[in-house]
Amino acid sequence: MPDSPESWALLLAGASLAGLVQGMTGFAYSVVALSFWAWVLKPEVAAPLTVLGALTGQLTTLLTVRRGFTWGHIAPFVFGGVFGVPIGVFILHNIDPVRFRLVLGVLFTLYGIYGLAAPETQKLKIGGRGLDAVIGGIGGALGGLGGLSGSVPAIWTQLRGWKRDLRRATMQVYNIAIHCLTLTIYSRTHALNATSWKLYAITAPLLLLASLYGARIYKRVSERGFARLVLVLICASGLTLAIGSARVLWT
Repeated sequence: MPDSPESWALLLAGASLAGLVQGMTGFAYSVVALSFWAWVLKPEVAAPLTVLGALTGQLTTLLTVRRGFTWGHIAPFVFGGVFGVPIGVFILHNIDPVRFRLVLGVLFTLYGIYGLAAPETQKLKIGGRGLDAVIGGIGGALGGLGGLSGSVPAIWTQLRGWKRDLRRATMQVYNIAIHCLTLTIYSRTHALNATSWKLYAITAPLLLLASLYGARIYKRVSERGFARLVLVLICASGLTLAIGSARVLWT
């Protein structure tokens, strides 16, 4: 549990900002929250707390993106993600996750910078639903590895040129499925602890309010504005991962 006013401030600020960002974009709760919580919470507490919060925010704002529900587009991502999560959990126990996150952080940062700087380009037409499932599997593996399930599908759906509502609905339903599966695995491995549940009860009201407000902002954002917002968050996610991982390796 946090043991000072400053620690409590970081905990609550992380929940609020992460809920706002997720409400606006449909993903990135984990990275935003952990950029605050990594300083004040142990990993075994922060990980389940992050998944609980992310799932709550996703369910709260699900109906706001119902116009984008196209199950033929969403299903391949979910199907691939279900197979990807156990792979991510396996990788977590067989490689150095800190160095892996450092590499991911650098790649996400470079992609975000490139996307923001580059002019509008031709959208990808290749792959179809089979490749969508592969991308879902990669996202699921990253979700099992460290709560990063949304970033790769966010990049892929942008490269495919999908419209804002379809992208948002796809990422949101996909993330809900991945979070539910991750929590199931946590339950079976006894990773859901009492401290995480207590902190969740404290942070849930803030993240709910922030998520709902973020969903209201989303409705006012244009197609181009949404695309650039996602790129900014991917870049920020990459920087957070890279800096946090480098700090662990340095110490």
